[in-house]
Amino acid sequence: RFAEFNFALDWFDALGADPVRGSQPALVIVEQDGSSTRRTFAELSARSSQVATWLRGQGVRRGDRMIIMLGNQIELWELMLAGIKLGVVMIPTTTLMGRRDLEDRVERGGAHWVAVGGANAHKFDDVPGAYRLIVVGGAGAEPAPAREALDYAGSAEAGADFVPDAPTKADETLLLYFTSGTTSRAKLVEHTHVSYPVGHLSTMYWIGLEPGDVHLNVASPGWAKHAWSNVFTPWIAEATVFIYNYERFDASALMDQMG
Repeated sequence: RFAEFNFALDWFDALGADPVRGSQPALVIVEQDGSSTRRTFAELSARSSQVATWLRGQGVRRGDRMIIMLGNQIELWELMLAGIKLGVVMIPTTTLMGRRDLEDRVERGGAHWVAVGGANAHKFDDVPGAYRLIVVGGAGAEPAPAREALDYAGSAEAGADFVPDAPTKADETLLLYFTSGTTSRAKLVEHTHVSYPVGHLSTMYWIGLEPGDVHLNVASPGWAKHAWSNVFTPWIAEATVFIYNYERFDASALMDQMG
């Protein structure tokens, strides 16, 4: 059993530094219009260190709790890796949340920070709490948030030489997930720095992923399945995460992308 472990620093950065694996795509996001965003392991390793450095400069500290409310966009993976490096407790949240659910997540989640896309930042205008807002892709967003916010774009100016403040203990909290709350109030579920990053070795073997494979999973951000199969499991296997974004499900278009 690990006494200390940090998935982003100890595993992902090692893949980024590997002369063979580092140049392999770690993440490919294809949009409905045919445009795409691609990042190698080396690029995401460096970029996440830059984001972690920037977040630290804004006052984010180990143990702070951060709601991450983003769609399938490159910044989601940058923030996840950066948060792991910093020791942030992340609370992934679907963009479908309304005011009442957000109030609950801020209050019971004990949120210190909220990272949200510009199109949804206004949802926090009337959500009380002693948290700071980080707006991702907020330039020209309408309506603009009423709450004072940091612009994620500023992270591009930060240095990429990230040094952790301390070793990450294996039993430190990494993720807090709210269950779907289908039959009652959503419950809060805790995961540590090993329960997902190491626990999903079993998922890797179950799926059959191997180094160099490309893995497609259609789960939406904010749900635990998204972290299982769009973050940890493929990267444990040294495989590529593939995302196809669409406004409405189109089986034929999805199959074309898979081909």
